[in-house]
Amino acid sequence: MTSENKVVGQAAPPAHLAVRGIHKRFGGVHALRGVDFEVARGEVMALVGDNGAGKSTLMKVLAGAHLADDGAFFLDGKPAEVTSPNDASELGIQIVYQDLALCENLDVSANLSLGSEPVKPGWSFLPRLLRPLDDLEMEVKAKKAIDRLEVRTLQSVRAKVGGLSGGQRQAIAIARAVGAESTVVMLDEPTAALGVAQTRQVLEVVKRLRETNHAVVYISHNMRDIFEVSDRITVLRHGTNVATYTTSETNPDEIVVAMTRGLDTENGNAA
Repeated sequence: MTSENKVVGQAAPPAHLAVRGIHKRFGGVHALRGVDFEVARGEVMALVGDNGAGKSTLMKVLAGAHLADDGAFFLDGKPAEVTSPNDASELGIQIVYQDLALCENLDVSANLSLGSEPVKPGWSFLPRLLRPLDDLEMEVKAKKAIDRLEVRTLQSVRAKVGGLSGGQRQAIAIARAVGAESTVVMLDEPTAALGVAQTRQVLEVVKRLRETNHAVVYISHNMRDIFEVSDRITVLRHGTNVATYTTSETNPDEIVVAMTRGLDTENGNAA
């Protein structure tokens, strides 16, 4: 059975990525119960819910890290298949996890090319893994990705990641996702454990992603951040949809009530 996703506020823009009727079980735990979810290009969709609501599980299903037990994927209205992270990546779907998955002993340019490092031409007689890396090409790619997101606090792409602030590291992880020719970028608690100034850096990068026409999924427990950067808010509760709200037409109190008590089905408001 698919949970109905009520829309509160303005009509939704055309979805770039959409999933319908997603179920996911872990043994006896039914983590996702027919979830519908969508995000359009050029918007930030916040995904909220209390602990155990299914937010991270849904993100991992979208990223191909978990295989859905049932449900359908659509990209620009056309059926798609996501059974692995490679499938998601080929469709332009990238996720930035809380741990960022950065190598602190490498510089920024090496981290941005991690797993897809360019090699120097003219060494075709060697297997690709044995060819020398093209450091200049990595630097050019890194500068392009950083400039695209207008990250102004980073002095050099040759700086070691281990010496960067939390906000700078988060920006690097986002830049890597953007540099993978993505159209969908999913961010899992990107401002968790950051100070005020570092949080401000990350929020500005998230806003820039909207301007570069990415579809952005933003998970956070911080209502102030959510209301600053999001266009719409999808609320999950106990693995099912509660509703999707237009951010400008709701308020934090209504979202918190929807997260904790659900929706009043008679009038469509938070119970």
